[in-house]
Amino acid sequence: MAGRRFARYAWLVTGFTVLVILWGAVVRATGSGAGCGNHWPTCNGQIIPQPEQIETLIEFIHRLTSGLSGLLVLALAVWAYRAAWATRFTRRAAALALLFMAVEAFVGMLLVRLELVADNASTTRAVVIALHLVNTLALLASLALTAWSASRRRVSLQGKPRRLVGLLGLALAGMALLSAAGAVTALGDTLFPPESLAAGLQQDLDATAHFLIRLRVIHPAIALLVSAFLLVAGQEFLAASAGARRPVIAMYALVIAQIAAGFVNVILLAPVWMQVLHLLLADSLWLALVLVAAEALAVQDTAPAMQAV
Repeated sequence: MAGRRFARYAWLVTGFTVLVILWGAVVRATGSGAGCGNHWPTCNGQIIPQPEQIETLIEFIHRLTSGLSGLLVLALAVWAYRAAWATRFTRRAAALALLFMAVEAFVGMLLVRLELVADNASTTRAVVIALHLVNTLALLASLALTAWSASRRRVSLQGKPRRLVGLLGLALAGMALLSAAGAVTALGDTLFPPESLAAGLQQDLDATAHFLIRLRVIHPAIALLVSAFLLVAGQEFLAASAGARRPVIAMYALVIAQIAAGFVNVILLAPVWMQVLHLLLADSLWLALVLVAAEALAVQDTAPAMQAV
């Protein structure tokens, strides 16, 4: 019973964190990253600002929700540490979630303090955003595994087929690369919005265009390759474990939905609402893949329950 309550809370924290991530996309897409100036953790030098611009309100809401998400993850880690039933895997997953959340806050601070926001189109911003996205994926994976492990299961590579482990590793790495490329592409769409689909295609092929524009053609190519790989490898994942059936089906559905969303995003010239939906599908696909890997590599945790601290 205690484990079920813990799992429900962990999934709640995961869902709320996804919402915070989506609002972060709104911050970037609307150019509101500089809404609080280069002040952090205060907003324009104030703890509670009186927003005179919508950008300030958008950025301040993001900071408030990010702070709340951090507190929720902290509470999750403390709960896991103190629960007598919690296994070592659960505690480690929760601790990693807290670590990645701290890194999220640190990178967010760097973006603001170094003014890698608003109209900044530097290589540094593109690199930091890509790394920020990879850390975000690690955070979501840790939270999902924390919830998943509440049923006293853990991930183990021991005795698992090398082919299966390799396919899962490639799938996770491919999704991380795809997501990082997507983050950079979204930045290019925000900073250099095309006037039309034809104009956008012409920009993409212009050798003299800004590097963020020329990189836009890379993301769709990676997306098609990774999607094809997931659709084929899914059969291997299904055969590995009966428990992987539901997450694999979800993965299939999300891959198809994500491809469709990508085409719509390009045709509509990446409006803010479509960028947010695209990111929601990407985060959902990542979580589904993490659960596929967890189920395929799952073993029952027979270690005795630890005493509460």
